[in-house]
Amino acid sequence: MITLMKVILFIASESDKEHGDKILEVLQEFGINVETMIASAHKVPEKVFAKVEELNQTKEPTVIITCVGMSNGIGGVLAGSSVHPVIVCPIFKDQADYLVNIHSSLQMPSDVPAMTVLNPNNAALAAVKILAEEDEELRKKVVERITKVKAKYK
Repeated sequence: MITLMKVILFIASESDKEHGDKILEVLQEFGINVETMIASAHKVPEKVFAKVEELNQTKEPTVIITCVGMSNGIGGVLAGSSVHPVIVCPIFKDQADYLVNIHSSLQMPSDVPAMTVLNPNNAALAAVKILAEEDEELRKKVVERITKVKAKYK
C-alpha cells in the first residue's frame, strides 16, 4: 500500500456509493489510500468546508474525486477552495439526466478548475496518473497497466 499519497472520494449520498465503488476498485488495484466521505455541498456545506481546510494543510500528494448526481455543487466548491486537483465524475441515470449533470460539471466559473471524467474507471486512472508524477513505484504500475492494455491489440 502506498501510504504517502491519497485520494479523497466525495459522494453526496449512499445512493451514489455504487458509482464510487467502481472508482475505489481501481484505486485499490494500484495500492492507493482512499478516504471516502459522504457530504453534500448543498445540505452540509460546513462539513465540506471543514474537510477542505483540513486537506489544504496536508503536504502529501492528494487528489479529490467527486461522484454526485443532479447538480454538481460539490465539484465546484472543492475545486474553488482546494489546493489539490479535483476530478468530477458525474452520475446519471439516463440521457436527460446526463444532459443536466454534464453541464453542471463542465460549466465552472473562472478560477474553479474541476476536471470532468465521465467513466469511473477513467476518473480513478486519472487520479493514479496525477499521483504517479511524484512516485516512481506507482509510475511503474501505470506503465505495466498501459502495456497490458496494448498487448490486447497485438
